Amino acid sequence: MEIPSLGRRLLALLIDWIIAALSAVALAGVDYPPKNVEQNLIITAFFVAEVGLLTGLVGMSIGKRLLGMRVENPAGRPIGIPRALLRTLLLSIVLPALIMTDDKRGLHDLAAGSRVIKA
Repeated sequence: MEIPSLGRRLLALLIDWIIAALSAVALAGVDYPPKNVEQNLIITAFFVAEVGLLTGLVGMSIGKRLLGMRVENPAGRPIGIPRALLRTLLLSIVLPALIMTDDKRGLHDLAAGSRVIKA
């Protein structure tokens, strides 16, 4: 099991955020860049829904897929939708992702019982 670099993880996060923002623009009529807090919250909701659902169902978001990573539980399986939504919601707050253990698991991973590995 190889742990991906922080740079790779941040790039995947950026890709996922851009996809969520473009989805919010196309589907909810949000301006980009967002003009107010409400529009920011709509983009965040799209991010949590998209990344949470994909991570829970298949073990990876679009950004993680493109960069060769996956999220799994200790048994090596996808973490399921409820845990993935919790993980993604905590990730969107940012601070839990910045506090990491020696094996590069952020607080969001610890709360969800997950880890990120190279696919």
